[in-house]
Amino acid sequence: MIDLRPVGYVIGLLVLALGVTMIPSFLVDLAEGRGHRFVLLESAFITMAFGALLALACANAVQEGLTLQQTFILTTAVWVVLPLFGALPFMLGETDARFVDAFFEAISGMTTTGSTVFSGLDTMPKGLLLWRGTLQWLGGIGIIVVAMVFLPELRVGGMQIFRAEAFDTMGKILPRASAIAAQISVIYLGLTMVCGLCYLVLGMSPFDATVHSLTTISTGGFSNYDASFGTFSGAPEYVASVFMILAALPFVRYVQLLNGNSRAIWQDTQVRGFLLVIFTLTAVTTLVLTSIFPHHWEDAVREGLFNITSIISGTGYASVDYMEWGPFLITMFFFIGLIGGCAGSTACSIKIFRYQLLLASLKVQIRQIYAPSGVFLPRYDGRPISEDVINSVVAYFVMFIVSLGVLTLALSLTGLDLVTSVSGAATALANIGPGLGDEIGPSGNFQGLNDVAKWLLCFAMLAGRLELLAVYTLFTARFWRA
Repeated sequence: MIDLRPVGYVIGLLVLALGVTMIPSFLVDLAEGRGHRFVLLESAFITMAFGALLALACANAVQEGLTLQQTFILTTAVWVVLPLFGALPFMLGETDARFVDAFFEAISGMTTTGSTVFSGLDTMPKGLLLWRGTLQWLGGIGIIVVAMVFLPELRVGGMQIFRAEAFDTMGKILPRASAIAAQISVIYLGLTMVCGLCYLVLGMSPFDATVHSLTTISTGGFSNYDASFGTFSGAPEYVASVFMILAALPFVRYVQLLNGNSRAIWQDTQVRGFLLVIFTLTAVTTLVLTSIFPHHWEDAVREGLFNITSIISGTGYASVDYMEWGPFLITMFFFIGLIGGCAGSTACSIKIFRYQLLLASLKVQIRQIYAPSGVFLPRYDGRPISEDVINSVVAYFVMFIVSLGVLTLALSLTGLDLVTSVSGAATALANIGPGLGDEIGPSGNFQGLNDVAKWLLCFAMLAGRLELLAVYTLFTARFWRA
């Protein structure tokens, strides 16, 4: 039988830490002086008390490391338990949300999806707005650590190819994963502060600059306004685009950069591929906007760059209603959301490296057809790719497509129309944020969906954030028998 106490101990500590992070939001509510200002304090007390009691109850089982089974359970359980407590301020506060809506908002925040069930954000208490941003910021740093420490060890979706990237190549400098995580946290905090200062200089209020810096660097996309980033049209869109791109690059490269390897970022194959894709898609969008719509070229470049970057990185900000841009760009926006940023970043979706690995494998297969007696090996970043990595990537693509189809069918059975079902499934699995259509598109939200659809999307956001197979493995009988 699997000993769950080590898992409970770690979760208890994380829940305790989550409660502590509610305090700044409580102080903001207290300063604002509106009703329900002690809700976040009550939520913090409940959360910290539960976390402390759970950690104490499981403390006698603390061990040096976790087994493979315990690691799988911990990885998924953290992203279920933390949103449960993260939902408390929404249920107890001024929003007075039902459990399904509060949990949807919290898990959307923790997974940095950015889909929301709340309207009237412009008048929502500042403490709750800050808490939404805090959830996404915590989820962003959390997924970086998971991607660098846990997923490579779990051999999920080809992530094992980065096991050497994260640790072996840096072994002489940073021999322990905890040291890497500490440096990544410093970089993450530094980027957030610089982003916030840039927003402040460009005219945002200190509060808006703080919250939007949290949700930009986490590529989460929660905003303080129903109009999303459309409230800050102009120069802030360029700044947001730059920092969304920086957040979508592998953070381990920043660590290497700080430790003397000045070429680490530019030599990364996925970084070059990601930047090339953004440049190409922005150019295409600009040409279409200037040729079909009465757009000034600067407006077209700015709106194209911002919205392309927002969707491909999984941030989910919207500065305009791109549903009015015509069928070509609408279709393109659907598919670019399935590309994603770089592995080891806060970005979501399939990730650019998987497409590169798949393309390298296809090239070898084609060469093998023309030269059957030849020996060809697919390579990535100049290194040969092992067969188990290719198999993992192919398995991930298959599971993503199957999951997308099954979830679309399930959503349609709840009464949703085809566009809402397909785009809702895609935006949840890829953790993008807005979908397509009038209801869940860039000018709408998920509030009007039925409860069954919301629960389905909650599960999809969780599975998508943890690369699908890390969650699906828990539903196999063999896992529990091992």
